[in-house]
Amino acid sequence: MTRVFTICLVLAAWFVTPAAAQKWPEQPVKIVVPYPPGGNIDGAARIIAEPLQASFGRPFVVENKAGAGGLIGADAVAKAEPDGYTLLLGANGPILFAPEMASRRAYEWRRDFAPITMVSLTPLVLQVHPSVAARSVKEFIELVRREPGKLTMSSPGPGTTNHLLSELVQSKLGLSWVTVQYKGNAPATTDLIAGHVNFNFDQVSVALPYIKDGRTRALGVTGSQRTSWLPDLPTFDEQGFPDIVGATFTGLMAPAKTPPEIVARLNAELRKILTDPLVKSRFTALGADAVPMSIDEFRQYLEKEDATWLPLIRKMGIKVD
Repeated sequence: MTRVFTICLVLAAWFVTPAAAQKWPEQPVKIVVPYPPGGNIDGAARIIAEPLQASFGRPFVVENKAGAGGLIGADAVAKAEPDGYTLLLGANGPILFAPEMASRRAYEWRRDFAPITMVSLTPLVLQVHPSVAARSVKEFIELVRREPGKLTMSSPGPGTTNHLLSELVQSKLGLSWVTVQYKGNAPATTDLIAGHVNFNFDQVSVALPYIKDGRTRALGVTGSQRTSWLPDLPTFDEQGFPDIVGATFTGLMAPAKTPPEIVARLNAELRKILTDPLVKSRFTALGADAVPMSIDEFRQYLEKEDATWLPLIRKMGIKVD
């Protein structure tokens, strides 16, 4: 009798789930941002929340849950009920890097999340202090090779995209320089402008004011194509270094086992939203490109990023408590 009752419960749940997915959303949807208010990821979440609310007729509320490099907020979403009412707007760090660098692996994106779509992409730029005698990526690399271990690079912290891109460049091109770790972009940029360090890799959105007023000199962009903010600056690829690609992405994720119908509806609606000229202009003002993807395209992107960066983190033994 107990076995029959259990089977009935399973069958009931199987029939109810598609119906619940069709009615979704019946209450406010929470978008968790694993960083404090005010940053690029928080800004991206607030840009998409408003049109999502208009599309689905329910509030999409941004909740900031910061800590441990994004690990705390992302872990909370991974363990949330997979009913479509708790989502993660994450980036390279919390989705890929943070669980690998933590002393205890809290979650794994393939197992614990359902990718919905990429939201935005921000390339990085190699910028040098004006005293550095290089005006192209090629000249910079030649300078490093002539003086290995002499130049200094400012990093906003261990395991950031900026830091890992620097390590990738050294590994792929056989270069060597000294990395100076700071606690965030602000002090790293301050010391670069002051000439206490020679160069860094930074998000275009952060570097742009200093490049425009001549306090730093941009040598190359690390995106797969030129950026609209610096249209005359060639990519590393264009300058003869095709393997050097790095960018900060934001992407929307749901807990694993979220009904695929909900994930598909969110993907379809966001792909429309992210092609809207007004939304695109808001991302441009944030220093990013709106980049909608299909679910499969986003998953393939994450797989490629995983294969590029996680072996590097393991090889370097980067751990952040």
